[in-house]
Amino acid sequence: MKQPVIAIGLDAADPNLLETWMSQGYLQNLKRLREQGAYGRLSNIDYYKAETPWTTFLTGCLPDKTGYWSPLKFWEGTYNVEQIEAYSFDEYAPFYDLGDQYRVATFDLPQSTLARDVNGVQVLAWGAHSPQTPSCSKPNELLEALNERHGKHPALHKDHGDWWDQAYLHRLRQSLISGLKQRVNICRDLLQQDQWDLFLTIFGETHSAGHDLWFMSQSDHPLYEYGKGQLGTEDPMLDVFDAADQAIGEILDAAPEDATVVVFAAHGSGSNITDVASMLFLPEFLYRFSFPGKTMLAPGHKSATVPPVITSPNTKSWTSDIWQRKHIANPFERFLRKRLPTRYHRYIDRLGSFRAHRLISPGQLQKRGVPLFWQPTLWYKLLWPHMKAFALPSFSEGYIRVNLQGREPNGLVPPEEYDSLCDELIQQLNLIVNPRTGESVVKKVRRTRQSAHDNDPKLPDADLVVEWTDMPADVIDHSQFGRIGPVPYRRTGSHRSQGFLIMKGPDIASGTTLPIGHGVDLAPTILDLMDAPIPDYFDGQSLVQPVLQKSGT
Repeated sequence: MKQPVIAIGLDAADPNLLETWMSQGYLQNLKRLREQGAYGRLSNIDYYKAETPWTTFLTGCLPDKTGYWSPLKFWEGTYNVEQIEAYSFDEYAPFYDLGDQYRVATFDLPQSTLARDVNGVQVLAWGAHSPQTPSCSKPNELLEALNERHGKHPALHKDHGDWWDQAYLHRLRQSLISGLKQRVNICRDLLQQDQWDLFLTIFGETHSAGHDLWFMSQSDHPLYEYGKGQLGTEDPMLDVFDAADQAIGEILDAAPEDATVVVFAAHGSGSNITDVASMLFLPEFLYRFSFPGKTMLAPGHKSATVPPVITSPNTKSWTSDIWQRKHIANPFERFLRKRLPTRYHRYIDRLGSFRAHRLISPGQLQKRGVPLFWQPTLWYKLLWPHMKAFALPSFSEGYIRVNLQGREPNGLVPPEEYDSLCDELIQQLNLIVNPRTGESVVKKVRRTRQSAHDNDPKLPDADLVVEWTDMPADVIDHSQFGRIGPVPYRRTGSHRSQGFLIMKGPDIASGTTLPIGHGVDLAPTILDLMDAPIPDYFDGQSLVQPVLQKSGT
C-alpha cells in the first residue's frame, strides 16, 4: 500500500556537527525526529567526495556505472577542460522518474535536470548551492509563479566570497536565513497543492554556510581565533543550521499526518583541507616535479622560520592575491610590479605573454570566458603539454593526469613508463609535509587505472587522486622541491564523505539505530518507503527492512 513520503535533504550537513549541536540542546526538530524514528550514518566515496554524492543519490548508481565524476570534464585528445555541469541522466534517470502511477513533487534539487516522466511538478535552481543546472521548472510557468509569490532566493549564485570580507559574510548569513524562510513558504505551498506520493526538497543553505562560515564556528580551523565573534553573533553557522531546523519543523507541520519523514545528508563538511592543496599546491608541485629547480607560484624559503598564518591578504580576492605571489624571474618586471599600483599589473602580465614558458593570468582566462579562471590549476594550461603530469581543476581532492604518449596530443610519458611514473609521484607526494606541524599533508594517493592501457570511457579523468589529511595547510615543504607558501586560506569549510539518515513513520520503531549505510542506499530506501519498484541496476540497497523487522511489522 502506497504511503506518502516527505524527504528533506540537508546539503553537506555533517553528522558530527549535528550530533554535537543536538547534544548541546540545539536543533530540536532534528533531535525529536531522531528520537522518534531511526537514525544512522552514511558513508560515501572518499575520493571525488564533493563532485559525486548528488548524482549517486539521484541515480542510485555509483560513478563507475554512470561515468560521471565531476561537473568538470577533461577531453581526451586535447588539453581542454570544460564545465559540463550536471549529469545528463540519459542512461540512468532520476530515481523519482516514476511515471503516471506516482504523484511526485521535487523542489530545488542540486545537480539535476528536469526528468521526463515525473507525474507532478519539478523546480530546479531556485536556491541550491552550485546547482549545475539552469533555473527552470515543469510546468514551465511554475518557477516564475513561485518567484512572484514568494521571491527569489537572495543567495542564488551569490554565495561565493572571501573569509576576510566581513560585509560579504554578514550579507551571506542574512541571505541564507531569509532564503530558508522563503523555502518554507514555497514547500508549504506545494504540499497543499496535491496529495503527493513523494515530496522531495534539498536545503542548499547548509552547504553555503559550511563553506564560508566554518572558521567562525569550529575551533579546529586555524582562523577560528581570528574569525570568532566578527559578525556580532556567537556562531553564525549554527544560526543558519538552527534556521534550517526550524524550517524542517514548519514544513512537516504542513505534511500529511500519515507521511513517512526522511531527513538526510548525502555528504558532510569539515575544515577546508582541499581548496589550497588541490587548486594551488598540487599544480605548483607538479610543475616543480617536471622542471626541477624552477618555480612558478608562491615560492617560499624552506630554511626560514614559517611566517604566521595570513589574516590580511594583499588584495580583495583570493585569486588576485595568489596571482600576485607568482615568481617573477625578469628583474624589469619585478621592478614594475613593485612600483606600480595593482590596477596596472594586468598590462604587465602582457609582457609575459611573449614568453613560451609562462602561466596564463586569471584576467586573460576571464576575458576568454573561462568560468574557472579563478583556479590556479588552469593557469598552468599552456605548460601541460611539456609536463610529465599535471593537476586538473578540482573542487575537492587533488586530481593528477599523466601526460601519456598515445593518449595526450603531446604525450611525454611512454606507456611502458606509466607505472613507474605513478609510483614515483606517489612516493614524492608522500614526502610533502606541513612545516607548521612536521606532519604529512597526504593521507592517501589512489590509482584509478590498472595500467596505461585502461581506456574505459567511464573511468575518471585523473590517473591519480590525492586525498589530503584532515588538518588544513597554508604552506608545504618538500625535501627536493622546496617550500610553497604560506598563502591565504580560501573557503574555510570543505567536504567530508560521511552523511546521515533519519526515518520516522508509522511502521518505524522509535529510537532505532541503523547500521552504517552508503549514500547510494538513499534512493532505494525512499522508493521502498513509497512501496515503489526498485530498479535492478541500482548499486545500493534499501535500509528500510532492518527497521521494520525491529518494530515487529
